[in-house]
Amino acid sequence: MFGMVRPCRHRLGEDFEAQWMAHLCGLCLALRGDHGQFARVVTNYDGLLLSVLTEAQSGPAGTSRRTAGPCPLRGMRTASVARGEGARLAAAVSLVLASAKVRDHVADGDGLLARRPVALAARRVAANWGRAGARGGSLVGFDTGILVDAVDRQVGIEALAGVGTPILTVTEPTETATAAAFAHTAVLAGRPGNAAPLAEAGRLFGRLAHLLDAVEDRAADAASGAWNPLTATGTPLTEARRLAEDALRGIRLALREVEFVDGGLAHLLLAHELRRSVDRAFGTASCGHAPEAAFGPPRAPQPPGTPYGPPGDPLGGEPPRRDRRGMWAGCATALGLCCTCKVCCADEYEGPWSRQRREGLCNSCDCDCSCGDCCGDSCGCDSCDCCDCGCNC
Repeated sequence: MFGMVRPCRHRLGEDFEAQWMAHLCGLCLALRGDHGQFARVVTNYDGLLLSVLTEAQSGPAGTSRRTAGPCPLRGMRTASVARGEGARLAAAVSLVLASAKVRDHVADGDGLLARRPVALAARRVAANWGRAGARGGSLVGFDTGILVDAVDRQVGIEALAGVGTPILTVTEPTETATAAAFAHTAVLAGRPGNAAPLAEAGRLFGRLAHLLDAVEDRAADAASGAWNPLTATGTPLTEARRLAEDALRGIRLALREVEFVDGGLAHLLLAHELRRSVDRAFGTASCGHAPEAAFGPPRAPQPPGTPYGPPGDPLGGEPPRRDRRGMWAGCATALGLCCTCKVCCADEYEGPWSRQRREGLCNSCDCDCSCGDCCGDSCGCDSCDCCDCGCNC
């Protein structure tokens, strides 16, 4: 999983969480269905925004969902998942961009990719993903050549960039690629009038993605000697933050020009979650989530070794479940949780045998929700009625 829009389920609420997971699983299954099992590793949070935007403009038609079989990421349960052209567009774009990312790491000789046999295998994988993405794009009428051209131009621009080069010159190829992808969701939804504002939102989203990636990697790149756009162009963090704030405002303004059938989730992700992504990248985010805050009032401290409190605790404690998994089903679920890193990275997951709620080992959600985020100037919302963001303002 990768991407800068990483919402926590405690902020999403039940309805939006279900929609979010439907699009995430829909992207994963579209990759598997069109391009094979291994392609599922390129599933990413930002790519599914294309599926979200397509459905937000066309509406949740009856054919846009299907029931998927059990999956370890869902605790071996079935679920309603998104399908259709939006998911296929997201899959195609994800493959092409993942192909470019692998080629970039090979060119830089990062980690194991510095070894010739590994680099050769990675190049083959990247080439296969690139061809698969092109095929997938053609199925939904999207020319992935725009993305490939942007990646190729990025290499040349970075080679020529130096101190004094405007940072927006470096981010331009990414902006162009994301603008084209966002605009094509309007074509798929049959709303050509939305193409222009969505292209603007996509352009600024691409700028933001490039800037935040550079900010987050700045220290690591300096330590390893890798190329970083901020360091190479001499752009200070204050200027990067200013450009990020401008991009946030521009995205919100562009979204106001888009005609949505049901734009609640799209607004939540592109107006609210992007704000948290910027704060997280610049180190100004704080974690306001605690299990009791999400599920009930504060409860008394629990004795060591009882993370969920005594059985039947009405203030957040979780009683033992009776529908425990058997040994083999639990082993299969545990293997899936480990292989997908959900044990480490998920906000929550079900214990493979007990089915009790567990927090990921590296859980670092930033579920701080304040009225200022929803209604204030930092959001740009006209009122709290514009979305069900759960702020309770």
